[in-house]
Amino acid sequence: MGNYKYRPEECVDELVSQFHRNGYLTLRRRFGKYLSEPEPIGDYKVDAIGKYKKKYVLGIVLYEKDFNDEKLVRKLSFLASRRSKYSNTSVTLFVGVAKELMPRLQEVLRKIEEPLRRNIKPVVFNPPEINNRWSKN
Repeated sequence: MGNYKYRPEECVDELVSQFHRNGYLTLRRRFGKYLSEPEPIGDYKVDAIGKYKKKYVLGIVLYEKDFNDEKLVRKLSFLASRRSKYSNTSVTLFVGVAKELMPRLQEVLRKIEEPLRRNIKPVVFNPPEINNRWSKN
């Protein structure tokens, strides 16, 4: 499993499917055929943006190389602290990681303040299973 090549397109697809499972409509996404790519928020790229009524959600996928960046805590804190422009409601941040990286994500989340941590929703997926799902179609 360690040498599996994670395809970013499949990871973003799984993140977007999590949006849909939680009732959000995808507004922008990376690697999309019909939707445009999301603009960077601050200095950080996001993989998807969704909306349900007046509630917005951001989505990012973290890979193993991202956990070697000492600025990861700052990035997650910044994105989790976002508020919508007009209604000023907090924006939920979906963070997609592979199953084997979940302990490292939990370690990073412990370093984030409690109010911001409530806005972060970890999404665990297993890319080999994603690959099997696509090969059946």
